[in-house]
Amino acid sequence: MNALTFTSPFELIPGDPARGLVLVADHAKRALPETYGALGLPASELERHIAYDIGVEAVTRALSARLGVPAVLGGFSRLLIDPNRGIDDPTLIRQLYDGTIIPGNYPLPPEERQNRIERFYQPFHHAVAEAVDGVRQTTGGAPLIIAIHSFTPSLLGRKRPWEVGVLWDIDNRAAGPLIAALRADGDLTVGDNEPYDGAYPGDTMHQHATTRGFPYALIEIRQDLIAGQDGAIAWAERLAPMLEAINTRPDIHQVKHFGSRTDHM
Repeated sequence: MNALTFTSPFELIPGDPARGLVLVADHAKRALPETYGALGLPASELERHIAYDIGVEAVTRALSARLGVPAVLGGFSRLLIDPNRGIDDPTLIRQLYDGTIIPGNYPLPPEERQNRIERFYQPFHHAVAEAVDGVRQTTGGAPLIIAIHSFTPSLLGRKRPWEVGVLWDIDNRAAGPLIAALRADGDLTVGDNEPYDGAYPGDTMHQHATTRGFPYALIEIRQDLIAGQDGAIAWAERLAPMLEAINTRPDIHQVKHFGSRTDHM
């Protein structure tokens, strides 16, 4: 199937909920419904990081298979609407991204904004909630939620020095051990809340983990390292034992409300 062919707002990769872990890949795909065309963009723009997180789909599929856990993939380009944003976030539907104007998003009537929320954004988040609730109901404990993302090696002319970053808000039960494991694994430059800050009001982790007291971490891998299948598989193999170890920690499946930095913004 063509990578740009839209089929659903999400894809659920089945796995064993008794494992206690759910993978989420908000920006896994760059598909656009036929009625939107290419949002007025040339095809080359849909190959860029502005359209999706390059390499993330392959990493997430490989991780899901190795760990035997369910995963939820976003089924549409974030240029249509960004599932990793809060409803009130001004970048929910971007009109300009990394120097590129998105003609199909400007102007955007309020009715079309609501249409995209109802047709794409909400179904994706319902799928994430169902996957998380499935683990919760099966195990009786707090699900460990791991989000997989990737970042461009440079943005707005600035090079990024990290190979990988781990984002978190206040609860670092998963993020802390993961950062330590990555730093101990070879010559990696590992970002702690880099290249982005993990405290983001209304994002996927805030909605499904922080507000519910569930442990989580958001992993950002530099895109040039996973753009090819071999690199994606290698990173899945690197991460799998780390996540397995974190998933078996004594306190990891307890519901703990640490609050959130975003709650006070």
